[in-house]
Amino acid sequence: MALLAYTPSSLKIDVDAPVPQIHIPNTILVDCQALYPRHLIPDVIANLPKLYVGMSNDPLIGPAMGYFGQSENYVWFKTFLLLEAFFQFPVFVLGLRGLWKGSKSIYVLLLIYAASTSTTVLPCLAVLLSTPVTSSPVANTVSITPEQRILLLSSYVPFLLIPLLMTVDMAFRTLSLLRAGVAAQERVKRR
Repeated sequence: MALLAYTPSSLKIDVDAPVPQIHIPNTILVDCQALYPRHLIPDVIANLPKLYVGMSNDPLIGPAMGYFGQSENYVWFKTFLLLEAFFQFPVFVLGLRGLWKGSKSIYVLLLIYAASTSTTVLPCLAVLLSTPVTSSPVANTVSITPEQRILLLSSYVPFLLIPLLMTVDMAFRTLSLLRAGVAAQERVKRR
């Protein structure tokens, strides 16, 4: 997920590409705030999710942060945030480093990362698509406007599609390495 233009078998790392520039600060400053002790978050940073939710009415981040809805109904989403904070994010950073150095040994870890990420984004998209669309806010109901739905989908869909592509690509790269290893073992046995 390290690129804007992820192309199988010709992966290039571009730290100036939008995906790392969006993913890294968004994870630290918005997504994972639902996990941080509130007293440790400076006001400037604490306002970022408020601004985002005010603009998007995100039916996942809003309840997870306790801004609206019933946060106890979003325990599943908070577990995804924990997974993002303590597995996906560190692996993303390790993956960037491994790909930057041209390491093939990072493929398996990136395969796991990509499968995990796409698996966790899919239910989030299901929530977004099942959230009622209204022309204006409805009291005691979590809803979004058509414009907010477009904004939310444009935010979430790339984080499904790019990891799905990575999953397939890394699976084939890993398979290629396994085949080469098996072939090398067979050659050694024939000697």
